[in-house]
Amino acid sequence: MFTQVVADNMGWSGWDKSGNLTMNMKTNKRKTTAVQPQCELNLNRAASAPCAPSAPKKYRCIKLGLDVHLERYVVVRQIDGSAPQPPQSFRPGKFVLWAKEQLGLADKVYSCYEAGPFGYGLHRRLTQLGLINYVVRPRDWDEYGKKVKTDQRDATELVLSLDRYVAGNDRAFSVVRVPTEAQEQARSRARQRESLMREKQRLAAQGRSHALYYGQHLQGAWWECEPSWKKPRGPKSILQELLEPLQRLIRAIDAELSAQTTALCAGAPAELPVGVGPLTYETLEREVCDWGRFENRRQVGSYTGMCPREDSSAQRRFQGSINKHGNPRVRVALVETAWRLILFQPDYKPVRKWQAFLSNPKTTRAKRKQIAVAIGRQFSVDWWRVRTQRCQAKDLGLRLKGAAPSLPAQGGATAKTSQKKALPSTAAV
Repeated sequence: MFTQVVADNMGWSGWDKSGNLTMNMKTNKRKTTAVQPQCELNLNRAASAPCAPSAPKKYRCIKLGLDVHLERYVVVRQIDGSAPQPPQSFRPGKFVLWAKEQLGLADKVYSCYEAGPFGYGLHRRLTQLGLINYVVRPRDWDEYGKKVKTDQRDATELVLSLDRYVAGNDRAFSVVRVPTEAQEQARSRARQRESLMREKQRLAAQGRSHALYYGQHLQGAWWECEPSWKKPRGPKSILQELLEPLQRLIRAIDAELSAQTTALCAGAPAELPVGVGPLTYETLEREVCDWGRFENRRQVGSYTGMCPREDSSAQRRFQGSINKHGNPRVRVALVETAWRLILFQPDYKPVRKWQAFLSNPKTTRAKRKQIAVAIGRQFSVDWWRVRTQRCQAKDLGLRLKGAAPSLPAQGGATAKTSQKKALPSTAAV
């Protein structure tokens, strides 16, 4: 008699020669029946074979949209081309462990989050784990103006944009270039100098405001000269009580500014175009980080934010003021440089181009500002050509100062940034 034995969750079952189903509900012991020798050999082989472990389900790719906060991360996951899953909330430490688990579930794991006050530490950590992470430019994800903004919605929109970006739509969001740690630290040092400069200006304006309120008029660097608001004898006036603390703070900031400016300018080469000082050079170098990152002049102009706005349709074309869609520190440094080039570089090609308007006394102040912006934008492109060894400064009509060797070639090395030195004539440009 032959009986075929199969495994069932409830026990061992089989079919007898008549075709009736037999089940053993009480015991898992295997029934012993008489079988032909060849069938017995096959059954023994099947019983002795090890059971294959159930491997986790493998996906092609997993995409994660992260809304990053100080104490928690809101994450939305999308598997392959399916709809986004409900949002999840993690502590920073637990999220890193959970993200590491996702690498075992898919061939590739993508993630993205918006650039913000937390720097690039999370990006570097995710990259070390093996994720493909993008730091994207912050934006308003409420495209339809529903006036509803939550962390869950932001994370969902991030993962949907990431899905389009991975599929090949490079306009789904704008990816922020992540600098190296050395470039980031050099840039932070220069930006700290700018913060100190702004704080000094704020305190100086506060002192002038106090003086005006009490009937005095302070001009220039009032904290340096012999104060007229100090009484040689007698009790202090209210104005003296207000201005003395500000004076001490401004003098302390001044000393720190002088030290930081000296340290920043020490890294600049001696051979620079006339009108481009060491501080301006360091500002551009540390903000741009790597001039080789740009592939063409359009990318350079776009990075400065000095391109005109445009509203064109059919045969109509309108170009307005600059869009300011770029790095504001680079833009200020370029405008200041443009005014100096107008004074000290008359043979520079863009200056020669606009010389007729600049020398015309009827040219309005607004027009002169527009010309300075145009020269600054062109100088950014020319300086990119110089720094990437596409041409020499003298080929552009720039007169150099100093006798040191030529500027070192830029090839992704550590960059240096410095802060701008505010000029009253260009602050409004």
